[in-house]
Amino acid sequence: MIDEQNTDNTKDNDLNSLFKKIPSKITNRINSLNKDNELLEIVLDIGRKPEARFINQSYIFDEEITEDDLQSVIEKIGSFGNDNRAGIERTLHRISAIRNRNEKIIGLTLRVGRAIYGTIRIVEDLIMSGKSILLLGKPGVGKTTMLRDVARLLANNADKRVIVVDTSNEIAGDGDIPHPGIGRARRMPVKSSIEQYSVMIEAVENHMPEVIVIDEIGTEMDTNAARTIAERGVQLIATAHGNSLDNLIMNPTLSDLIGGIESVTLGDIEARKRKTRKTVLERRSPPTFDIVIEIENWNQVNVHENVSESVDDALQGKPITLQSRIISEQGEISQNTSVRTNYLDETSHKSTSNLISVNPELTPNLSIPKSENSNQNDITRILPYGVSKSLLNKIINAKSLPIVLTDDLDNSDLLLTTKAYYRKKTRRLTLAENNGKTIYVLRKNSIRQVEQFITSLMRNQARRAQPEKMGEAIREAENAISNLSLNGNTEYDLQPQNPYLRRIQHKIVEKHGMFSKSTGSFDNRHVVIYKPLDN
Repeated sequence: MIDEQNTDNTKDNDLNSLFKKIPSKITNRINSLNKDNELLEIVLDIGRKPEARFINQSYIFDEEITEDDLQSVIEKIGSFGNDNRAGIERTLHRISAIRNRNEKIIGLTLRVGRAIYGTIRIVEDLIMSGKSILLLGKPGVGKTTMLRDVARLLANNADKRVIVVDTSNEIAGDGDIPHPGIGRARRMPVKSSIEQYSVMIEAVENHMPEVIVIDEIGTEMDTNAARTIAERGVQLIATAHGNSLDNLIMNPTLSDLIGGIESVTLGDIEARKRKTRKTVLERRSPPTFDIVIEIENWNQVNVHENVSESVDDALQGKPITLQSRIISEQGEISQNTSVRTNYLDETSHKSTSNLISVNPELTPNLSIPKSENSNQNDITRILPYGVSKSLLNKIINAKSLPIVLTDDLDNSDLLLTTKAYYRKKTRRLTLAENNGKTIYVLRKNSIRQVEQFITSLMRNQARRAQPEKMGEAIREAENAISNLSLNGNTEYDLQPQNPYLRRIQHKIVEKHGMFSKSTGSFDNRHVVIYKPLDN
């Protein structure tokens, strides 16, 4: 759990310095609640009742804020920067102003800042590895607090030359003397975010850092500066907008942090070899960051230890393997390998209207919705509309698939049509949409389109049919790898699995430096793991 040793006094003193700026009628009310350690921010707006926001709830007090009340606070705080922010010297508190059209301040948000030690214990081994690391997480999850702890750990414990590029004094507090929360790390202030990239470069060129710590990389200039820093051999620890690696891939500005994305046209032979379309998305260059950490909270994170591999898998439509870390109530850290369904596959064709425009070449994984009249173990009922029933039946019968065709819209699981028919907006299609029925739209009524659609549908159904088997398959592979490492055996046969789970097992084996292959036929097809031969 989070180590807050030796921080209580600092917290109290810091909070008192903030309370001194606020009218006593408000601070007295806050103190009476006896929840100072949970206080997040105080909101003061002219003509409205003050609000104190805590971790789990908010309190609105009785007396309205007058212009004199607000002016009194402003005079005690001092001047605000171009970003409408101010601070209190040698503290981590942040005061943000709201102005009217005449530039007069009419509201204040006073955010409580605290230095909490031990927030990065869950990923301390990664921080100390010397690799560049990008932290992701939703606002308020504690990214900045973790960065502060990173700076302190690397400067004090690892004895490295650390420079904090501190935009708006977010990390090390206000004033010329940085907050002790960053330890012996040095701090370079940045007036505004538009100057952040130039200070990043200046830090490298002028002050010979081994590590640079920076909060919120958000512009193209920032990403270019980050790449320059990484290419000069400096360890970079930073945060960026987004909750997950998928967000970065989809972000045209920030995607360069993980190598950048470009469209590549393949030759016919290569496209057939890859079993994909000729135009594909690929990673443009090596990623700026070696590791990406998705922060759920201080006690739970997801780690992409090999960013290149994770990005490549995402772009190729493969499941993404990552490491999940959790700190228990007893303070023990557990690590588990987990597999995430490809976000790009599943979200690229979602629609609030339940219309899915399908090019089977572009969407290798399609989900099969189920009507109220069917369950997960029943056959899938498809209503073809403008799509050849004979083609569908031919494929279904040849592969003995659990699919039947129906003309009953209410009893169907999905409606399959073509682009030409969908454009006509017939009564049946309109009725299907109004009833919330999922509609798959093929480019045209061809054997290839229909066959690829059915194949993709069934592939995805197989991987979703029994999700509990995924964990079993992962655990079996990891246990087999451990056994091979400890005993004299050279190979190990796993239990038969469907193609999706076998692919996951192959990835886990590769990650541990061993070899594997699939063998057997039909229901008996399974993975065999081989231990590398000693040189």
